[in-house]
Amino acid sequence: MTEVVVMVGLPGSGKSTWVRDHLAATHEVVSKDHWPNARRREHRQRRVLHELLSEGRDVVVDNTNPSPEERAPIIAVAREHGAAVRAVHLDVPVEICLTRNERRQGRARVPVVAIMAARGRLVPPSPAEGFDRVDTVRPGR
Repeated sequence: MTEVVVMVGLPGSGKSTWVRDHLAATHEVVSKDHWPNARRREHRQRRVLHELLSEGRDVVVDNTNPSPEERAPIIAVAREHGAAVRAVHLDVPVEICLTRNERRQGRARVPVVAIMAARGRLVPPSPAEGFDRVDTVRPGR
């Protein structure tokens, strides 16, 4: 059975690093960050997700995905393809995220207002949304 992993966490929480260390060898990485200048990035992400799942590939969606409303379309596409759906929530304090973000260079640095806005929308993922499993990762683990 194919799997879709939905990353959840603030900018600077370590999502991409966690994906690199735990899933990059087994899952195709899909992120709206891969298309910074594209219009309709959400639509493009769903299209790519459909394509990869149609090929039987495991996928990780590496975005902030802070709210159930933002995660719902990903879950829907996964279910449409009969894939298992797992959330990995990087539960990292905003102070750590801000410090990490300050160390970033160029386009990798996110405006502080974007981090604070994501924090305001962040709802920890729940099986009630349709996830088969929810893993929470905290600093130091």
